[in-house]
Amino acid sequence: MTEFQRGVLALDSRQQAARGWFESLRDRICAEFESIEREAGSDATFAYTPWDREAPGLVPGEGGGGVRGVMKGKVFEKVGVNVSTVGGAFAPEFAKTIHGAEENPAFFATGISLVAHMANPHVPAVHMNTRYLVTTKSWFGGGADLNPPLPRAEDTAFFHEVLKGACDAHDLAYYPRFKAWADDYFFIPHRGVHRGVGGIFYDHLEGDFDADFAFTRSVGEAFLAAFPPIVRRRMQEEWTPEDYRQMLEWRGRYAEFNLVHDRGTLFGLKTGGNIDAILMSLPPLAAWN
Repeated sequence: MTEFQRGVLALDSRQQAARGWFESLRDRICAEFESIEREAGSDATFAYTPWDREAPGLVPGEGGGGVRGVMKGKVFEKVGVNVSTVGGAFAPEFAKTIHGAEENPAFFATGISLVAHMANPHVPAVHMNTRYLVTTKSWFGGGADLNPPLPRAEDTAFFHEVLKGACDAHDLAYYPRFKAWADDYFFIPHRGVHRGVGGIFYDHLEGDFDADFAFTRSVGEAFLAAFPPIVRRRMQEEWTPEDYRQMLEWRGRYAEFNLVHDRGTLFGLKTGGNIDAILMSLPPLAAWN
């Protein structure tokens, strides 16, 4: 269980290893996205904003915090890459909904969360998140899913192929299980539609820290191998006003899912996370018709 010192969030070796990986993955992803902007003739870079977890009775730094990275460029209309490492105690009612926190509300969480909304309707938006949580239990969770306003079969197949390869290297049962989980999770019940073309989603992966951490790292590597090639393949394609209209309408549905159904949004709001970091998943422009 996590121990706290006044003004400092103390980490054990596993927590520090997970935090270090998520932060290093953030650095590599942001560098790759900035390279894509350079290829498009843009000098856009990420702006980083640190934040402290806010909760009653906490002094700055005592409950941890994170860094919100945002870039607005020629290819990436808006991309956010957040890392956070937080701890403390869940509110009593919220604790009842969290794995292992029913009787003891103390928690630790570290992770990376990414959402990219693209300027060209032919370039799919994307989401990726991986995390490590500790209550009376400890586990990894996360995944990645592709969200094209104008789906292309080639891109969908490639994205899933790379994720499947990452899963198969660890357990042949992972891909079919986690793909089905993503299909079930990234669904908008009130619309009766999926928010994108899927990917993988997993949670409560626990039992063998080293194996589960290795798989989580593979998910991050798979994202870096899968998404940038799709961006480069599509970012120069011409698009029409109708393409753009469809993208804005699709973004409205994406926003609906994240505000109404996404568990990560609720977790951030319930644990004193940074509001701008939590809601960075919302698109810069959207439309409802």
